[in-house]
Amino acid sequence: MADGTTQRVLRLLTLLQQRRTWTGTELAGELGVTDRCVRRDVGRLRDLGYPVHASQGVGGGYQLGAGKALPPLLLDDDEAIAIAVSLRLAAGGTVAGTGEAALRTLAKLDQVMPPRLRSEVRTLHGATETLPGGVAQADGEVLTTLARACRDAVRVRFGYTSRGGGRQERTVEPVRMVATGRRWYLMAFDVDRDDWRTFRLDRMADVVATTWRVPPREHPDPAAFVQRAVTAAPYRHVVRARVSATAAQVRELLPPQVGAVEPDGDAAVLTAGGDQLDWLAVHLALLPWPVEVLEPDALRDVAAELGRRLARMAR
Repeated sequence: MADGTTQRVLRLLTLLQQRRTWTGTELAGELGVTDRCVRRDVGRLRDLGYPVHASQGVGGGYQLGAGKALPPLLLDDDEAIAIAVSLRLAAGGTVAGTGEAALRTLAKLDQVMPPRLRSEVRTLHGATETLPGGVAQADGEVLTTLARACRDAVRVRFGYTSRGGGRQERTVEPVRMVATGRRWYLMAFDVDRDDWRTFRLDRMADVVATTWRVPPREHPDPAAFVQRAVTAAPYRHVVRARVSATAAQVRELLPPQVGAVEPDGDAAVLTAGGDQLDWLAVHLALLPWPVEVLEPDALRDVAAELGRRLARMAR
C-alpha cells in the first residue's frame, strides 16, 4: 500500500476501535473519502486479519469484531506505556502464573516500540517497586510524571486529599513509587513537614514536576516504608502475633496492605494495625492456624473476653 493509503487504513482502524458501530457515510466523512473508498479500505483491513463486520439496514454499519487469531494491535502512546508497565509487573511475579507469558509478550512489544516510548517505560519501571499481590490501576499520566521526577531528582507539586477529605498543596522530593494489591503509593520527602511521607496516587491532583533539582538523600527502604505506613502507622493500635504457618502461607491469605509478614523459623510473625482491638482479635481468630499474641498485652484480655462471649453464644 502507498503511504497515503496506509495512513488512511490505520486511521480507519483507529476509528473502528473507538466506537462500536460506524455507518459507511460516517466513516467517509471522518476520512474525507467516498463510501466506495471506505469499502476498499475495509477489505484491506480484512486482508490484514482484522475481522470487520458489515450489516445492512437501520442500525447497521461497520463493526470491529473478535477473530480466531489476534491481529496486530494499533496502540497510542499512553496505551503502549500502560500495557508495557503491566507486563513488567506481571513478569516480576505480581500476578500469579503470568510471568513467562508476560516476558514473551514484553519482548515482542519492546522490539517494535519506538525508542522514545521504550525510554519512558524503562524510566517508569525503574521508579517502581511492588509488594506481593495484584496491582491496582493508576492514572498513566500521573505515573509517568512521577517516574520522570524520580529519575531526574526534581521536586513535585500536587494537590492532595487527606483521609478526612481536606485538600492541601504539597511539595515533595520523590524517591520511589510502590504498588500494593489495592493502590499505588509515592514515597517522598515532604518539604513542608521536613520528613518522609507516603502519598496515595489516587488522592493526588494537578501533579506537576518542577525544575528544582534536589541532592540525593539517605532514605528508608521504599517498599518497607510504604508497607509500614499502610499496615500500622495510620491506626490507633498495632499488634504483633506469631502464626503457626509459614510466611508464604500467611502472605497468600493476607494481602500486603492488611499486614506485614516476616518469617520466624517454621512460623511467621504478623504485624497489623487497627483502630479497635476487638476487631483485630476477631480477624486473628479467623486465621486457619494457631495464633500467639506477642503484643500488646491488652489484646490478650480482649481475646479472652471474646472467647467468653463466644462460649455463651454456643450454649
